Amino acid sequence: MVGRRILPPLRALEAFMRTVRLGSAKAAATELGLSPSALSRRITNLEEFTGRKLFTRASQSMALTDEGRAFFAAISPHLDALAEAVGSQSDNLGLLRLRLGVLPLFGSQRLFPRLPELRKLHPRLHIDVDTGPHLDERVGDTLDAAIILTQEPDPSLHSVRLDHNTVHAICSSTLAEQIGTNPDMAALNRQTFMIHNELPDSFIAWKDAVGMHDLDPVAIDHYDSGQLILEAAAQGLGIAIMHDDHMARAADDRLAKLFDIEVKSPYSYWFICKPKALELRPVRLFHDWLVDAGL
Repeated sequence: MVGRRILPPLRALEAFMRTVRLGSAKAAATELGLSPSALSRRITNLEEFTGRKLFTRASQSMALTDEGRAFFAAISPHLDALAEAVGSQSDNLGLLRLRLGVLPLFGSQRLFPRLPELRKLHPRLHIDVDTGPHLDERVGDTLDAAIILTQEPDPSLHSVRLDHNTVHAICSSTLAEQIGTNPDMAALNRQTFMIHNELPDSFIAWKDAVGMHDLDPVAIDHYDSGQLILEAAAQGLGIAIMHDDHMARAADDRLAKLFDIEVKSPYSYWFICKPKALELRPVRLFHDWLVDAGL
């Protein structure tokens, strides 16, 4: 008679995998909705189960030991295979579940207005939406797929470019009336510029296009939300460097563009997933719909 095999503590295993793949115990704890001490206890349980010291701990940081790296290399392929096997059997379940990472502005302006179409086509497909940071790094782990804003995705990922865009300086209509729609550099140097964290090179591209390489504004404020940066511009808090598509879809008459010039954006929206994820029915259904829908 074959002896009964003892499974490892699965929650502890999940805590270990998240910590390794996210590269941060703090990020892993946030993802799992745990306190740092609770995450540490789960990993300690796994260390006691395996009899191996998987991490070194110092000053609230955790680093993989040699044993930890060997353990990760040994179990990671099997966990990936298990996830794929479960996903491949999802037709036997009541719902098809997709874990999708989406930037908030893309979600509100482009994805959610079209999701009723997807629901009609595939009523059993349901989407868990994640708008957290580092979406590209979490694809294949906590996410099945993501829609990101980048110059070029990781070449190891399956990727589909969703758009090409232009960059514009966007401000309130009141500010545009005050400084004119073609202000000189002296006027712009007295302004605050607002840049999205996902579009750092857009400001450089815009300055080069308008011939103001030496522009030195009074301040540059950074935002991690496209919706908030557009609202800040509408409220007169500064000049936002954003995609024309973002402004057009906002349809906000409080906003105005400076300079009648098109500047090619260094960035595009991309759909990304692991190549093997396309074998999973939820990913394939969403991927094919997204490409056909032309979002």
